[in-house]
Amino acid sequence: MIEKLLTPYNPLDAEDRIYAIWKESGFFNPDVCIEKGVTEKDAPYFSIVLPPPNVTGTLHLGSAYMLALQDIMTRFARMQAKRTLWIPGTDHAAIATQSKVEKQLQKEHGKSRHDFGREAFLHHVGTFAQESHDTIVSQMMKMGCSVDWSREAFTLDQKRNIAVKTTFKQMYDDGLIYRGYRVVNWDPKGQTTISDDEVVYEERQSVLYTFKYSPEFPIAISTTRPETKVGDTAVAVHPDDIRYKEYVGKTYDLEFCGESLSITVVADISVDPLFGTGALGVTPAHSSIDWEIAQRHNLPQKPVINEFAKMSVESPLLSGKKVLEARELVVAYLKEHDLLLKEEAVTQNVSTAERTGGIIEPLPKLQWFINVNKEFVYPHENLPHVKKGDIVTLKKLMLSVVEEKNIDILPDRFVKVYTHWIENLRDWCISRQIWYGHRIPVWYKGEEIYCGIEAPEGADWEQDSDTLDTWFSSGLWTFSTLGWPAPKGTLGETGPENDLANYHPTTILETGYDILFPWVARMILMSTYLVGAIPFKTVYLHGLVRDNKGQKISKSLGNNIDPLDMIKDYGADAVRMALIIGTGPGNDSKISLDKFKAYKHFANKIWNIARFVVTTAGPKPDVKPEITDQDYALLEEQNELVREITEEMDQYKYYLAGEKLYHYIWHRFADVIIEESKPILKDGTDVEKNSRVWTLYCILETSLTALHPFMPFITEELWSILGKKNLLMTEKWPLLR
Repeated sequence: MIEKLLTPYNPLDAEDRIYAIWKESGFFNPDVCIEKGVTEKDAPYFSIVLPPPNVTGTLHLGSAYMLALQDIMTRFARMQAKRTLWIPGTDHAAIATQSKVEKQLQKEHGKSRHDFGREAFLHHVGTFAQESHDTIVSQMMKMGCSVDWSREAFTLDQKRNIAVKTTFKQMYDDGLIYRGYRVVNWDPKGQTTISDDEVVYEERQSVLYTFKYSPEFPIAISTTRPETKVGDTAVAVHPDDIRYKEYVGKTYDLEFCGESLSITVVADISVDPLFGTGALGVTPAHSSIDWEIAQRHNLPQKPVINEFAKMSVESPLLSGKKVLEARELVVAYLKEHDLLLKEEAVTQNVSTAERTGGIIEPLPKLQWFINVNKEFVYPHENLPHVKKGDIVTLKKLMLSVVEEKNIDILPDRFVKVYTHWIENLRDWCISRQIWYGHRIPVWYKGEEIYCGIEAPEGADWEQDSDTLDTWFSSGLWTFSTLGWPAPKGTLGETGPENDLANYHPTTILETGYDILFPWVARMILMSTYLVGAIPFKTVYLHGLVRDNKGQKISKSLGNNIDPLDMIKDYGADAVRMALIIGTGPGNDSKISLDKFKAYKHFANKIWNIARFVVTTAGPKPDVKPEITDQDYALLEEQNELVREITEEMDQYKYYLAGEKLYHYIWHRFADVIIEESKPILKDGTDVEKNSRVWTLYCILETSLTALHPFMPFITEELWSILGKKNLLMTEKWPLLR
């Protein structure tokens, strides 16, 4: 084994071999750790679920950062002798995956999904998803992820499908899921609804037009979308605006761009009297805000734009025109009839679909929703600040567990962001007009509606063709991966059938701050409602990985860095350290090739340190010798360092702990202690020599143990070279040895 140290460390020769040993050992599985005496049966637990990567392609550098963080957490907990479970899985990512496969089939075969039919198309999607899954799993192994592969899950597998249908039926029976006709975010490009948090706002230049519908209409309005004004049914003004008091309550029948309009002037407190003219043209069918105004004033709605973003009106001028073309035609009409009062260049946020890039059209559609404001009697007993029998809403549940600090969010500045978002949360549209995903468990026969986990008996029942929002199924992730809706099992007994009792709530959720709302909030909603418990005790939010200029890394900018390429060039340990060091929770990080190179040099330094200790200092004495005062001080110095980094890691300050280990090993151990040891080993007394050899080995072994969560491959390799019988991944943390 010592011969290995005589050649430079080569990650490519070691990493795959070491990962195979870890996987074969079974110690990623906490049940195996208990069975083989590595962990006590009644030890405290640590559990974490992997935010499931989308099966739309390969992992990126941000994913590598996430994996490194979570593996550090998991390995640290396992070395603390906790019952440690890290559950892996992937997400079917319905809209994104379907969109990608549709483009692929169109390019290769010149056919749409409708040409293939639902069953054949889903077969193509399944094949694509499986290939992507296999790539992702391979990448995770390359990163050294110590996940329990025996418990791997998929958001669209059979177990998750049962969980989804069980959830839908329970919420439907409780009156929390309803089917309603409301304005939703419609993606004309993807031909489906999307939720509010899947909308991406892009800043674009626009024009604010101020005009009157007709010469006889007494009030001017302002808008950036004049083409929608053929769908107006009212003009709203603030109740205290004296300019318009005399018109409130009056209705005007008029012609506008070839359309007959009936406009009622209403007073509504939501109108900003300082914006534009202080008067708002109300388009109930094409604005969520206007829809709400219409509900308050019992106004009719008039849809004028269809699902393909084309005008659906009788007007010969506009009928069948795309919205942008219609806009130009309406503006030309206003100018021609001397109705346009002002044009003003403005900057506005345009709503686009996250997955397809299509411009969102607010449209009235018959869809399925979760009512976040409906009151119901809470049926569970486990939440400390919500009692069984309390009258609650889903919104109240989502707010209370964070406000009462049942869940800690790191960094805590995101608590205000979370709270503000939940307070303004609208009913969640959960139905999607796509084929890939969990199909809505509702069947129709004439006027009859049936909701169930299984299809109804009898003929002529037709299942709803829509599927559920991806976040509906991923919202169940922490407890559906632990066996729900099966019985909770027996606390303390090993095996997946007891996982919910043993590992929920999960200890921590580590994820990006960009999915605080779509995913973190959804999991809190689902877990508090269905299980009566928080889904996790702590949320650790990481930032984006950027290049050394501070730009977001992306293919479009030409600065994309493939983590597998970096692992091939520098080794997984160097990649992990480069991503972790210098970046605290919630902060974006900068990465560069120089940083990867620096930590590859660090790996080489560790290897050279081990070579010196093993080959120059000689073998470690079988029996602990007399330790000199100088060496005792060195050991105490390192023990104090370990105490510091243990406290920091308990507080999730991995960036600090890793940096301190780096500086100690390079600048203290290598640069000072080893240099001071050379004359002692050459000319010192036998007592001094034996003491120093023992001390060098102790410092090396402790350094490897403390560094293992950060750099698992090289530390495991050196541990075996030192002749250790047990795997380093199951070794006790230095303070526990």
